[in-house]
Amino acid sequence: MFDTFASPFSHRYGSEAMRALWSERHKRLLWRRVWVALAEAQAELGIISADQAADLRAHMQDVDARSIARALELEREIHHDLMAELRVFAEQCPLGGSVLHLGATSMDIEDNAEALRLREALALLRQRVHVLMRCLAEQVLHHADRVCMAFTHLQPAEPTTVGYRLAQTLQDLMTDEAQLRELQRTLRGKGFKGAVGTAASYAELGDAAAMEQRALQKLGLEAFAVATQTYPRKQEWLVLNALASLAQTLYKFAFDLRVLQSPPIGEWREPFGAKQIGSSAMPFKRNPILAERINSLARFLAALPRVAWDNAAHSLLERTLDDSANRRALLPEAFLAAEEITLLATRVVCELHVDERNLVRTFEAYAPFAATERVLVAAVKAGADRQAIHARLRELALRAWDAVAQSGHNPLIELICADPEVTRYLAPEIIRALMNASTYVGDAPERARVLARQTLAYLGAAEDA
Repeated sequence: MFDTFASPFSHRYGSEAMRALWSERHKRLLWRRVWVALAEAQAELGIISADQAADLRAHMQDVDARSIARALELEREIHHDLMAELRVFAEQCPLGGSVLHLGATSMDIEDNAEALRLREALALLRQRVHVLMRCLAEQVLHHADRVCMAFTHLQPAEPTTVGYRLAQTLQDLMTDEAQLRELQRTLRGKGFKGAVGTAASYAELGDAAAMEQRALQKLGLEAFAVATQTYPRKQEWLVLNALASLAQTLYKFAFDLRVLQSPPIGEWREPFGAKQIGSSAMPFKRNPILAERINSLARFLAALPRVAWDNAAHSLLERTLDDSANRRALLPEAFLAAEEITLLATRVVCELHVDERNLVRTFEAYAPFAATERVLVAAVKAGADRQAIHARLRELALRAWDAVAQSGHNPLIELICADPEVTRYLAPEIIRALMNASTYVGDAPERARVLARQTLAYLGAAEDA
């Protein structure tokens, strides 16, 4: 392993469970599962004997390092990976080997197996997403009332709460999870339709439709009504889009986190180990490597749907083979990247540190600006000219901006309370009450709590299902 190239997805990114789904052994086990389902359907229809089908089932799990090595040796000779595995399987089955793959073409086996594997991978990824959603919902509830400054255009805007900000990510995650769930539910295989999708070879053996229906029922799989040599590659494009959508959600969250944990703001912070090293040159560095890794892998994943798009668009007439090589990397790496991003985000969210001191510091520096809108409305209600008061508040705010830039202290409340043009309509004590910006968050806390509780209820129902 250390003397040749190894993909980082083979050891660094993703879980052993996800890697196992995309392993050579699991692929070959799925191929054999499809072969056996076809054979058993043919036995039930009297095309082959029950003993032949039973022999194939008896050896269906006989995939190990030795058998894979034998298949790879054959592949180097015949240059066809599925035929190589077919020969190895047939060699193991003295009775059933002679009828293995009867009527089938390679993609009858591979595309049905791929649909099964995609469904398994989606199920595992959804489990990871559920853990993240639960942790995020709990953080939303915990921080629902914690006031902070909102930023638009990366400039201080008006108050919001930490929980409400987190709820934006949770809401997007719920959308992503719904897409993954629907794809998992509706994934379809090619079925058993032969070389160009007409099922002509199966019709020569008997009732092609009955054969397909029985085999698919054994696999627990539905098939596309029509197919060419493959199932429509559009299906994989849809899957890649859903994975990229998940990556998009977590990319934004991670990028926001990188902004908020920069020392000038310092409101949020990702976990940092006691022995963790931030820089080989600068001992003091506390770099946001988890958030950066999420962004890096998400950027990679975002580019992959285009490959799936080309695979679908360029599958000319009844099939071309120019999708085969890239799909060997495209599908597993997309799922491993999506899983790694989700696992990283889960760690960040569960161990997220919110620095109350810096929340207050930022809030006290900029929140008074947001409260001027309340003063404006109250003054106009008290009889002031809206345009005149707006102009005066703007002049005072610009003076306060200069003070914040110089010292970090915002004198805006004092400036307004001492200004005769404003106090002509509002008493200083009323102005101070109006400029208590911590109450200027609308119904954001309750909206955040409602979303979090809906999420937890959905996850509870999903676990019980």
